[in-house]
Amino acid sequence: MKKLIPIILLLVIVLSAFNAKDRMRIIRNESFSTGEILKYKVHYGPITAAEATIDVSKQLYTINGRPSYRATVYGRTSSSFDLFIRVRDTWQSYIDTAAIVPHRFHRSIEEGSYRKKETVDFNHVSNTAAVKSKKKKDPEKTSSHKVSDNVQDIVSGFYFLRTLDYDNMRKGDKVNVKGFFDNENFDMEVTYKGRETVSTKAGKIKAIKLVPKMPKNEMFKGENAIAVYLSDDNNKIPVLIEAEMFVGSLKVDLYEHKNLKHKLVAKN
Repeated sequence: MKKLIPIILLLVIVLSAFNAKDRMRIIRNESFSTGEILKYKVHYGPITAAEATIDVSKQLYTINGRPSYRATVYGRTSSSFDLFIRVRDTWQSYIDTAAIVPHRFHRSIEEGSYRKKETVDFNHVSNTAAVKSKKKKDPEKTSSHKVSDNVQDIVSGFYFLRTLDYDNMRKGDKVNVKGFFDNENFDMEVTYKGRETVSTKAGKIKAIKLVPKMPKNEMFKGENAIAVYLSDDNNKIPVLIEAEMFVGSLKVDLYEHKNLKHKLVAKN
């Protein structure tokens, strides 16, 4: 019996260490659930250039043995704008219902003659991302990358921002989001800019203003070129996105919503 005690203790320690590594965080989410649908008009200057729809599937999916939301973003240019460049893009993320991190990310890009399909599988135990991508007639490429704890993809990052408590933030406070996109890790610093009322096609809405810090690029004008407005209610849905580009301004404007978890609070 005396010889068995050290062996039992060792097993307990090993199992405890394994379980601790396997545990994922729990994020309180009172903002969204299954079945939510958001629709947007995309304006390039005075022109309605495109439409976008963001929906959360009515059912949950099991990915990596865990229940997950499936959030999909569809974007397409209008028939008149198709004459310049035809866009049919789909971005999709399977988001852990408790940890609000992605388990799987899909991207299907059709922009003019450009074609790309990509799948990223995240392992939050080993902190790795396995990527499969294919461009048009090129052979499929695979790669593996180390990623940060609680890493986000482009879609899941928006849903994570919706879970935060902005009531306890002061103007100028920052949120750091670890992300992975296009085979690269990135740090996204998001600044809370306070509250203001914005006009959308869905009405005037009191909103939370967030400004993500942009790296130097050839598209957006300066590091504060994008402003994201979330509804200042329990839903925290994106109601307006404004972007200053080198070749003009872009506005993504909410015009329709369905199946929100809470009634949208609009300003009278």
